[in-house]
Amino acid sequence: MNRHPSKLDRRDFLARSGTKTLFGFGAFGFAHGLAGPDPTVAADSPTATGGRPKIAFLGTVVRRHSHAQHFLDRHTLGYSWNGGWQRPRVQVASVFIDQFPDDDLARGRVKRHGLRLFPTIEEALTLGGETLAVDGVVVIGEHGDYPRNEKGQHLYPRYDWFKRIVNVFQQSGRSVPVFNDKHLSTDWDECVEMVDDSRRLGFPFLAGSSLPVTRRFPAIDMPYGAALKESVCVAYGGIDSYDIHALETAQCMSERRGGGETGVKEIHALRGDNLWNRLESDDCHRTRKLVVAALNRSHNLPVEGGSPTDVPSIDWLRRTMPQTTGYLIEHLDGLRTTMLLTGIRDFNYAGMLADDTLVSCQMYLPMPGHGSTTADFFNPLARHIETMMIQGKAPYPIERTLLTSGMVIGGVDSLHAGEKPLHTPHLDIAYTAPQASTFWHN
Repeated sequence: MNRHPSKLDRRDFLARSGTKTLFGFGAFGFAHGLAGPDPTVAADSPTATGGRPKIAFLGTVVRRHSHAQHFLDRHTLGYSWNGGWQRPRVQVASVFIDQFPDDDLARGRVKRHGLRLFPTIEEALTLGGETLAVDGVVVIGEHGDYPRNEKGQHLYPRYDWFKRIVNVFQQSGRSVPVFNDKHLSTDWDECVEMVDDSRRLGFPFLAGSSLPVTRRFPAIDMPYGAALKESVCVAYGGIDSYDIHALETAQCMSERRGGGETGVKEIHALRGDNLWNRLESDDCHRTRKLVVAALNRSHNLPVEGGSPTDVPSIDWLRRTMPQTTGYLIEHLDGLRTTMLLTGIRDFNYAGMLADDTLVSCQMYLPMPGHGSTTADFFNPLARHIETMMIQGKAPYPIERTLLTSGMVIGGVDSLHAGEKPLHTPHLDIAYTAPQASTFWHN
């Protein structure tokens, strides 16, 4: 198979998505629930025996507040849920960690929970044997000492690890659900190949960040089938890092619009004065209104003497945070998404419907040291991972993360090209979001 196809046509992608798969995906089938016998379930599988699914946990580095620490702790110790403590619904059967810095926590976690640490990904998936011996794989390829390319993208090994997982699946003649933390890759062709592999081998594939599933203030969703004209997210952080969070904040709302997601035709990334001058244009009057609406959902506005420095406005934001970075995104159906990376430490969404009704909320992300001691916004994502391992079905389409991964790459490429607009015919990814809300609202 060609490792780097030039692009994946949308019709070709959808056709592949509907083709018959080569393998089953392990013990948990494509069942939507666990009631009744399932002929695809092996007699000694966790589903048949009532045991917990066994997962292989693959992480780049486990140190304080790293993503791997957050997920490993939740899948071994548990997490708070619905007013109680949820013990893990999966069993961490194996662990592979790539790097062990001086402040490593991995070995301590392995000892604390009686885990098995393996030296390679392949051995973690086979439990030291010859064939696949787990019911699911969790890949946390975030943080650690990895190089950056000339665009500033962190070259985490997500794609390479995924291909090694796929090789084990192919050699074993079966596959199991896989979770990939955050965006798929820094290379679009690799992103497409990862999703294509999951379709070809028939395993559930879940990816992305915690923002679409964390708590919201207020606890609302975009009305399903809404006539949405524009979405804005005001967030913080750097490119190829927190932009995926901000884009998913907007996308998980936008994808619920009437007609579903159609794909993206252009991305224009701008910084500083170039961004502010663009937002002053006549065609951005609605964008400016939505930015202010999003700002008014923040609880981290800059203050003097305990009070905001001024009434939030575009002019105020420009004066206060002049070096803001923005991605202006045009969808194929005319929707516009604008993402701003500011110095305001939260993620605030605002959307405008066809009748000019505003829909706005904050995706709650209380970071340890900034409003919390624990990063409990990981709890609902950990729960979705567990549910996928148990039920054998991803809770929301992998196309969301495929598209937002492409948006991140497009934004980085636009900046690298001198802040020029980037036409994106390859991002014609159409999909329909589930009607049920998947964010943490209990």
